[in-house]
Amino acid sequence: MFWRGVWGYLPAQIVQGVVGFLTIVVFTRLLSPDDFGHYALAFSVTTLVHTATFTWLEASMARFWAAERTPEGLAAHFASLYRTSFALIAVFIPVAAVAVWLLPLTPGLKLAVAFGLAGAPVRNLAKLAQERYRAAGEVSRAAAVDMGVAILGFLVGAGFALAGAGAASPLVGLAIAPLFALPFILPGEVRQSKGGTVDRERLKAYAAYGYPIAASLTLAVVLASTDRFLLAAFMDAAAVGAYHASYSLANRTLDVMFIWLGAAGAPAMVMALERGGREALRQTALEQGSTLILIGLPAAVGLALVARPMAELMIGENLRAAAALVTPWIAASAFLSGMIAYYFGFGFTLGKKTALLLVTMAIPAVSNVVLNLILIPRLGVVGAAVSTAASFAIGLVACLVISRRAIALPIPWESLIRCGLAAGAMALVVVRLPPLGGFVELLVDAGVGALVYAAAALTLNAAGVRDVLKRLIASGRSVAA
Repeated sequence: MFWRGVWGYLPAQIVQGVVGFLTIVVFTRLLSPDDFGHYALAFSVTTLVHTATFTWLEASMARFWAAERTPEGLAAHFASLYRTSFALIAVFIPVAAVAVWLLPLTPGLKLAVAFGLAGAPVRNLAKLAQERYRAAGEVSRAAAVDMGVAILGFLVGAGFALAGAGAASPLVGLAIAPLFALPFILPGEVRQSKGGTVDRERLKAYAAYGYPIAASLTLAVVLASTDRFLLAAFMDAAAVGAYHASYSLANRTLDVMFIWLGAAGAPAMVMALERGGREALRQTALEQGSTLILIGLPAAVGLALVARPMAELMIGENLRAAAALVTPWIAASAFLSGMIAYYFGFGFTLGKKTALLLVTMAIPAVSNVVLNLILIPRLGVVGAAVSTAASFAIGLVACLVISRRAIALPIPWESLIRCGLAAGAMALVVVRLPPLGGFVELLVDAGVGALVYAAAALTLNAAGVRDVLKRLIASGRSVAA
């Protein structure tokens, strides 16, 4: 199930990666530094509110679907989740409208927050369907929704930016795109609740499971966005824009990879535990953890190595100097964050001890606030980046220790060592390449680095990559025969 999902979700993640890069390239040029900073702040607010309000429902859809064995149980599952979601939306919309009206914000920032919050209910309904697709192994449907929403959201946002909508432009796209997807996905999902009723006991179980996840993810968002609010307080919106551009560039690159593998790995681990027990889970988890390291570690190291030429190519002139400085730190943060969110932290979900996940995420969130208050006044945007990297390192240690009280997923030490050696060889070669500048330097550094890492990884059989290739070749030959 894991590898079927890996290959099935690959096109969607390629699209997400391309759209993510284009978002940075286009919006850092179409928007002023202040507008881009206001967009970053509004996006952080929107993400926080969505996570705190709707994520517990989305997490429950993903986790409890596989455990249902009867049509009646599935109908009650869908009815409980969708009808609760509609009730939440009915309350959310007027409350959000009043809150935006009362907030003492500049007109441009207020408009951006308004569009961001307006899109949250629509994204929730689309996300519920996607989580069900993933849990059911309907890879192509989940990937199609991802790709369609990403492409349409970018195009709509870019169109509004060209029309002069300012900081709100990207958020208009994020609100409108899932709205177009709902007619194609929502009716079929709601029909699955036919004959079912809202089960209060189920909802209590879902809330007990999902709310700690939502709270922990809210803390994760706080961990990833506190720096922006403190930069705005200590510096200005332009500093927020420069930091967000770099953060988006580095974090999005790694995040696409982790989401891609996590979309396949999470359902596979749930199925392994539910159908095969702890030993089956251990084997599946080791395979996923090793694959995350095999792909994520060199990507983080590579981003750090090409920070300057990538900033020259991808980010608008007014923001690129500061962005190049913080990219290596953000790349480290993104790798650590991905290992927590898409591997080690999943042990709390599997063990249904999500309250411990909340405790785990509170530790780096508090650390991030303290470190930002200390370092931003001294180091500016670099201080924010250092604080984030240090906080995620603290979070990873906390996750490893506390997860022993739930289901502690195995640490793939052998893969980590071998992939680390391969990434080190890549770095030694790339740092000796001539500084050609811009696209040429980025192309040469990335190409040479990828070849060196691939050769080293194959030689060392890092994360069992050579064994996987042998199986794929043998499978291809058997099909051809």
